[in-house]
Amino acid sequence: MSLYSDILLTVDFDRTLTAPDSTIPARNLEAIRYFMDNGGAFTVNTGRSVAMFRPYLDKIPHNAPFLLYNGAAAYQDGELRLVHPIELPLRETLEEVRAAFPGLNVELQGVAAHFRLEENPDWDKFYEAVNCRHERLRYQDFSEPFLKFSVFGKIREYTVDGLFSGTPEELAQMDAVEEWLHGRYGDKIDIFRAAPRIVDIQTHGVSKIRAARELQQTLGRSTLICVGDAENDRLMLEGADYAFCPADGLLHKDFPNVCPCSQGAVADVIYEKIPEILKKS
Repeated sequence: MSLYSDILLTVDFDRTLTAPDSTIPARNLEAIRYFMDNGGAFTVNTGRSVAMFRPYLDKIPHNAPFLLYNGAAAYQDGELRLVHPIELPLRETLEEVRAAFPGLNVELQGVAAHFRLEENPDWDKFYEAVNCRHERLRYQDFSEPFLKFSVFGKIREYTVDGLFSGTPEELAQMDAVEEWLHGRYGDKIDIFRAAPRIVDIQTHGVSKIRAARELQQTLGRSTLICVGDAENDRLMLEGADYAFCPADGLLHKDFPNVCPCSQGAVADVIYEKIPEILKKS
């Protein structure tokens, strides 16, 4: 039996595996290869869609399906697996949300691309900066599963990191979005605050921890270790056998810390925390 053969390690992507500028510290990549070489199962567990994650598909060492859309689907070898679509009519739902919040951005996160509901030059620049294919949504041509849509605040800079801050008024507005969505769609959906100014919407019962546990069962690993930084990681961290948060993560007060994400938080888990776990077991 290999050193880490009982372990499945799933980690959030933005500001966990990556630094705030969306680069991946080389120390993390080195540690992941070491972990897998010694029998560990590793994958990313992120709110990103296939389209948003595509630039990284071949850059991140992994030996298990990527868990995307906050757990609404897994992705491996060009195919979606473990798919959990939203059980609401796509067009009516998106148009109703857009009408309720005309000053915010509503987008459908698909497999081939992200689809915007209206023209927004700043949003186009954001997509281009993060290398994500983007199109105007044409309902009659859309045939993918209805996995996830999002409501975003105003774009102030063309980075993912720019959505992790906001004025008190902006944050209150996003709180209002969450409250309205809960009231309107009840138990049909789950809502995740992926960042202070991003609200993600998916089908009821979907979560990163559910996806991680499903994958753990499929792989036959006895121990689930998770790493994350933001509110959409909370359930995953609470439900894992062992959980860690970067010292600069939004949840750093609630879970055991490793180093800041830019210094290689995932590497800290692999090189320092997992050996401590194994010594105790």
